[in-house]
Amino acid sequence: MKLAEDTNIVLKATEPTLGKIEVAPQVLEIIAGIAASNAEGVARMRGSLANSVNELFGKKERGKGVKLSLNDDALNVDVYAYLNYGVSVPKVALAIQEQVKQQLLFMTDLQVNEVNVHIEGVIPEKTTQAVDPDNLFGDDDDESENGEDK
Repeated sequence: MKLAEDTNIVLKATEPTLGKIEVAPQVLEIIAGIAASNAEGVARMRGSLANSVNELFGKKERGKGVKLSLNDDALNVDVYAYLNYGVSVPKVALAIQEQVKQQLLFMTDLQVNEVNVHIEGVIPEKTTQAVDPDNLFGDDDDESENGEDK
């Protein structure tokens, strides 16, 4: 069962409280998304076209790349991530699982049943080419700066 966007999760208090505490699923997605994206080796999280458009206008979507489902009071988290080239996929996936589980437990006191990690791709390192300000177009002819032959 996928969580409906308007279905809040009621946190069970271990101590007497003055009322009930509810958390919106988007909050859990944001917590899991930040935890996963902070794992060493994660390049970025999967996002939709709407996420990309929102980021163009400066609105950072934190819950992207995370789906939640609740089955018989067991919270399952699916994380969709792109990794940096050259990292150990199993080690990074395990780190994502641990960080998501720990952060959700620490921040909401919810027990996570599963954290399924889906690696969507690998992002190669960006190579920056140095541009010579004296030779912007890469001319390799034998002219000096003042136009005279050497």
